[in-house]
Amino acid sequence: MSGGFDGDPAQPAGNEALHREAALRLGAADQRYTSCRRALVEAMAAASRPLTIAEILTAADSVTISSAYRNLAILCEAEVARRVSGADDLGRFELAEDVSGHHHHHLICSACGTMADVSASESLEQAVAEAARQAAEETGYDVRAHRVDLEGLCPACR
Repeated sequence: MSGGFDGDPAQPAGNEALHREAALRLGAADQRYTSCRRALVEAMAAASRPLTIAEILTAADSVTISSAYRNLAILCEAEVARRVSGADDLGRFELAEDVSGHHHHHLICSACGTMADVSASESLEQAVAEAARQAAEETGYDVRAHRVDLEGLCPACR
């Protein structure tokens, strides 16, 4: 697991299917897929973990900070991206799983707040799916997704 901006080879930044999906979702929300929003999507697609605003601005250096905040809010509202909360006060952003095609969970450092994506084993995914089914049955909720965040200390903070 890398903490850098190295991308998932299955989802290169130039993936036109990703951009088509982002444009469709934004269009459904009466929004345009502007060059700024495309730069933000590309920055998140190239990352191997959720990024802070500062990290997004480093990766998408043509985007101003005010544009980043405003456009990330729009991308989240259109369900292209999502905000991930961690152990610190910094919000982090990543592509929505159904946009990126990458189902994953997070390792969160309780000391520095760094996050890393991690794929769960098939047996854990099955256990979580069964727990979600039971919870839905008991509560009447329509469970559509799940998240597992594991908190501890990253290698740098250990």
